[in-house]
Amino acid sequence: MSTEAIRQTYVLPNERERQRAQMRLRVRRAMVYVVAVLLAIWILLPIWLITNMAFSTPDAVRAFPKAFFPNPISLDSLSFFINTEGIIRALGNSILVAVLTLVISTLIAVPAGYAIARYAFRGRDAIRLAMLSVRAFPIVVLAVPLAVIFIRFGLYDQPITLALMHTALTLPTTVLVISSVFASVPYEFEEAAQIFGCTPIQAFANVVLPLALPGIAASAILTFVLSWNEVFAAILLTSNNRTLPAHILYNLDKSSDPFKFAAAFFMLVPTMIFIFFIRRYLFNMWGSINK
Repeated sequence: MSTEAIRQTYVLPNERERQRAQMRLRVRRAMVYVVAVLLAIWILLPIWLITNMAFSTPDAVRAFPKAFFPNPISLDSLSFFINTEGIIRALGNSILVAVLTLVISTLIAVPAGYAIARYAFRGRDAIRLAMLSVRAFPIVVLAVPLAVIFIRFGLYDQPITLALMHTALTLPTTVLVISSVFASVPYEFEEAAQIFGCTPIQAFANVVLPLALPGIAASAILTFVLSWNEVFAAILLTSNNRTLPAHILYNLDKSSDPFKFAAAFFMLVPTMIFIFFIRRYLFNMWGSINK
């Protein structure tokens, strides 16, 4: 058989198969890019609209079609929102509740996350699953019984009671994030510190904790944002001392469009800050915690 015949018989079919495989790979890659672009547009479009309208004049907010950029840039809508009666008080309540939730949740989550990350004890997976199951329950299952208990003990409509409720909601996620941070710190560092004379507590405080502080700070930001955005329990457990989301929702049907867009932007800012600082810890959470 001649060289040309061998090439026609074996080489060309292999080349055609390789070209088809490359074409299928390009098509799949293009589909992934298209889906990613559509998801980005789906997420970014509302953010752009809220930001655009928040910095537009009230007349521009009511106009149609909307301008792509605010022209002129105006703080009238944001100023109107901040100066609305009850907003400053609700803002203070939100900050107070979120800070209390942050402190309580972090104080509990740091030792719990360290134990889950470092010790292989009986029931560890069951405890982790039990914590996650709290997030699976509808919030009304937790909020309604707590509201009854708080009313009976005279603790209803207090920032601390809402902070305790938010702690119950945020603690599972906080523990998992912090445990993933501790799992990423090599255990050999603790062993080396103990060899040089440190007790286990000193090794934790002087070696592990400083290395884990950025992740703990990111987890604290997560807790703050979750408490900041929570609205159902805030409505159910407060009446006169409403948080900002609860106050906005209570007045939403009576509010103008500039007020709504300014309120949405005001609620959006902490979430965007949270995404910027904590994204890499969330991406690594599930992989690190199982090491």
